[in-house]
Amino acid sequence: MADLPTHTIVFEILTRLPAKDVGRSKSVCKQWYALLSTQDFVKIHCSRSVVSSNQRVLLIDDLTCSVRPIISNNNDYGPSSTVTFPFHHQNNDVSILSHLNGLLCVCLNDTYELLLWNPTTTAFKRLSTPDSHGFYINNLDAIGLYVDADDDYKVLHIKRRSGVLGVYVYSREVDSWRNIPFITRQEYLSPHFNWSAGIFCGGTLYFTVCECWIGGTNVVICFDVNSEQFKEISFPPVPSNGMVQGVLVNVKNVLHMFASTGMFEMTHDLWTLQGDYWIKVLSCPPIPRYHCHCGAI
Repeated sequence: MADLPTHTIVFEILTRLPAKDVGRSKSVCKQWYALLSTQDFVKIHCSRSVVSSNQRVLLIDDLTCSVRPIISNNNDYGPSSTVTFPFHHQNNDVSILSHLNGLLCVCLNDTYELLLWNPTTTAFKRLSTPDSHGFYINNLDAIGLYVDADDDYKVLHIKRRSGVLGVYVYSREVDSWRNIPFITRQEYLSPHFNWSAGIFCGGTLYFTVCECWIGGTNVVICFDVNSEQFKEISFPPVPSNGMVQGVLVNVKNVLHMFASTGMFEMTHDLWTLQGDYWIKVLSCPPIPRYHCHCGAI
């Protein structure tokens, strides 16, 4: 039997392996390491991983980090496996800001550092130095992780400091930051507005931007990752006579939002984006607010 060509082994067989086994395969030889590190391999491997039924969830608790498989037939978790943090951090210090294709953008809350981290391979990259105090601040900044048309993984950082605005893009390919203009309404940069983490879907990063009081303005800000232009679309038509919250989710490359609104009772609706308009998918009965635990998914 003739030996299989290296290209067939790498792109037809290894792209179907779990990410941890791919990491081990990089040590076979220099040729495999180079091929397994290409953007073409990463793109094919990610596309095949998305359709896999072996979905897992990453849980961070104080100093520990674990990965648990999701058991879909009873909405439970399977046995966990421990993930060791490859970087130094303090107790309860790591916050996940954004994620894409198994890659995480995290913040170390003690030093305000930003890092890109692959929990499967344990590889990580610092996007700021330890002496850059105030590089990322919770409740003021927003982060979105995305990949552009050239398969370059990038980070969008919206930074608000005492009325001063900065919008920055980090490129993993060139390993540097650059400033870009923010061309939508400047009032959204006020600390009176809460920005969500960015959700990447269909070549666009989406953020919910909600004013911090009842009856305030609620919008969705869109960032086209290839033209690097911002635009604004409307929030789903939910009542504004109470607190409003929207959680964005990418479901099979279609953007959805869980929208919650109310005062003493909260209603929860699921919406899907079609073009620039929201279509309601389902509604849940009102829930007393003290039973609600809304948060990012």
